[in-house]
Amino acid sequence: MSAPLPCFHCGLPVPAGSRFCAVVLREPREFCCPGCQAVAEAIVTGGLESYYSHRSETSANPQALPQQLSDELALYDRADVQQPFVRHDGEVAEATLLMEGISCAACGWLIEHHLRHLPGVAEARLNLSNHRLQVRWVDSQLPLSQLLSELRTIGYAAHPYQADRAAEQLAAENRLALRQLGVAGLLWFQAMMATMATWPEFNIDLSPELHQILRWVAMFLTTPIVFYSCAPFFRGALRDLRTRHLTMDVSVSLAIGGAYLAGIWTAISGQGELYFDAVGMFALFLLSGRYLERRARERTAAATAQLVNLLPTSCLRLDAQGQSERILLSELQLGDRVLVQPGSVLPADGRILQGQSNVDESLLTGEYLPQPRLEGDAVTAGTLNVEGPLTVEVQALGHDTRLSAIVRLLERAQADKPRLAELADRAAQWFLLATLLLAIVIGLLWWQLDPARAFWIVLAMLVATCPCALSLATPTALTAATGTLHKLGLLLTRGHVLEGLNQIDTVIFDKTGTLTEGRLTLRDIRPLAAENADSCLALAAALENRSEHPIARAFGRAPQAAEEVTSNPGLGLEGLVAGRRLRIGQPLFVCALSGCPVPGMPEEPGQWLLLGDSHGPLAWFILDDRLRADAPALLAACKARGWQTLLLSGDSSPMVASVAAELGIDQARGGLRPDDKLALLQQLHQQGRKVLMLGDGVNDVPVLAAADISVAMGSATDLAKTSADAVLLSNRLEALVQAFGLARRTRRVIIENLLWAGLYNGLMLPFAALGWITPAWAAVGMSLSSLTVVLNALRLTRLPEIKAAPNSGHATTPRHAPA
Repeated sequence: MSAPLPCFHCGLPVPAGSRFCAVVLREPREFCCPGCQAVAEAIVTGGLESYYSHRSETSANPQALPQQLSDELALYDRADVQQPFVRHDGEVAEATLLMEGISCAACGWLIEHHLRHLPGVAEARLNLSNHRLQVRWVDSQLPLSQLLSELRTIGYAAHPYQADRAAEQLAAENRLALRQLGVAGLLWFQAMMATMATWPEFNIDLSPELHQILRWVAMFLTTPIVFYSCAPFFRGALRDLRTRHLTMDVSVSLAIGGAYLAGIWTAISGQGELYFDAVGMFALFLLSGRYLERRARERTAAATAQLVNLLPTSCLRLDAQGQSERILLSELQLGDRVLVQPGSVLPADGRILQGQSNVDESLLTGEYLPQPRLEGDAVTAGTLNVEGPLTVEVQALGHDTRLSAIVRLLERAQADKPRLAELADRAAQWFLLATLLLAIVIGLLWWQLDPARAFWIVLAMLVATCPCALSLATPTALTAATGTLHKLGLLLTRGHVLEGLNQIDTVIFDKTGTLTEGRLTLRDIRPLAAENADSCLALAAALENRSEHPIARAFGRAPQAAEEVTSNPGLGLEGLVAGRRLRIGQPLFVCALSGCPVPGMPEEPGQWLLLGDSHGPLAWFILDDRLRADAPALLAACKARGWQTLLLSGDSSPMVASVAAELGIDQARGGLRPDDKLALLQQLHQQGRKVLMLGDGVNDVPVLAAADISVAMGSATDLAKTSADAVLLSNRLEALVQAFGLARRTRRVIIENLLWAGLYNGLMLPFAALGWITPAWAAVGMSLSSLTVVLNALRLTRLPEIKAAPNSGHATTPRHAPA
């Protein structure tokens, strides 16, 4: 079967029989759902269809964004709700909104132009780096709820942005670090000019008075660098000395402090050389490296914090008389009863008091098919109620919910160091201890030989052998590589991933939602009566038109909807279409309407649904899960590296073996429980294998936690994400192929940096001890050595290329796999 056309708006496959079309850029376009069609029509109606000509990435699917009900949006018009994030200046209101659905720069153009055309909007500016929208408007002309609704019509969800205390503290620390860096850079340049003017090499005919003035000027310019910009180094050194732990801060503080004191002595006495320019250059290089590393960590934390936004803004609380009132989620309390309508997200963990429905728990389980839930069953915040209304008693809120587990991902991000980084740190400590001891010994020897030179030689040794390059060798490479992986959509949450990827020899794959898309599509229709396939599809789509079940999306939306539709969780739907009673779902449920026997089910694997009326069965529908287009390229990359591949799935259908055969996977096992997967992993470890696990469901969590390297899909469950070492935010498997190549490059760059730093420090130490290098030239050499390490690490910021794998041409023609 040929690959389906991609949706013109979001790029997802257009389901078979879809009738969603619109004219965009003077050509008819096809869409995967009514949401994409409505958004495209709204953009065209607003005269902004040139957006589609300028965008560089496909747009977000509006059905994947958090839903906002009209009565929920109305809450934003309350003064008490606006108070924390809306500022008023007369009639003009100003707010910062956090946007979802942004994929490229054209999104910013679309949002800004659409809002500026609205009456009452004075200004709209979107910051693409953090997806924050600054908007000023006259709220008497345009209520905030209507402004948020307008954003929804063009395919974007907006939420009030309020920085928490941790974010504000991080921002304040970044501003301080940037000011310290700016002061060091500005004053160092001026101090360097004043100092260089006193050098005899420039042969400037200066009077003794002017020479003295320039020395004092250089000293005054360097003083803020030492006491303001370099304050973190001195505080770190004092902390390390108290804990009896030698770090780079100790060596840096000794070198900066010694050079500064030597410069003061020269400025006062006029004897010796000025080292103020060396102090400034030293400080500037070190502060630049630390600031870049801080910014990289901040971007990683910000990206992690925005992985999901799953809880609803409001909910319906029931009073003692059973009347519902919409309140903010923050107003909900333990023991409250909430009414959760079909299509709404559960606001808290709780227990069903009344009603039955199917609940989409893909957040927790990775299983995209909703599960039936009855009275007395537990339900979880962030899951989606699909079919029937539920009355739920609240049992857990906020940080106590299972959903809050994803927040803990932030606390663990970059908390540990890879083995190479730990070895480099230990080597730097021992090298620093040896350098300090040698400096004391050499200083005592020179004090006996030539007391006038003893101090300068010791200072030159401290500056020249400062292990800055050695300490920067690993962090700079890891920071550059981590940033590159983040651009590819792979977020590292533990530090050993890049090093560990070089040791992998076995890969375990999950199937549903990992190698497959986890999204049902209609593959074929098998009529059983006089009705043709198109007629049967129209009847089925009319029945499914009112359902929020994932199966319904595979049928598209029909021009007419069925009447008197009732949902029977776990069985199917029943309703009237043009006066004709129909059922669709499980074969026994459908055939019970007519009393006819169940027809023979086709032998092809997949999700089979039966459509029938009061006279008998009408058609079989086969639905299945599509293989990801880039899965063959990933398997080809694993094979090219000689890795063993395994497919371990909870799915017991024959399609597990079929997918494994198509992709060339070495071993495939289906129908496995979590403990079965873990037992197989332990067997691999006993064989001495290093295992990479790629999964997305709660049944994968034990294996993700126990694997040497684990990667969770961006659409994975929250528990899977917190158990994994990396999260594939983009859900693009080709990013892993690039990560494999980048890991090898990173290891090579780290080794190069360590060899260079070790060679430089080893050579400079005897030269400085012999008095052949002055402190000024020692500072230049140290700075150039650190700069070499940083520039070498920056080579990792170039995105690695994906080499076309042999026999992988079918990657662009996705096959189907079962649910």
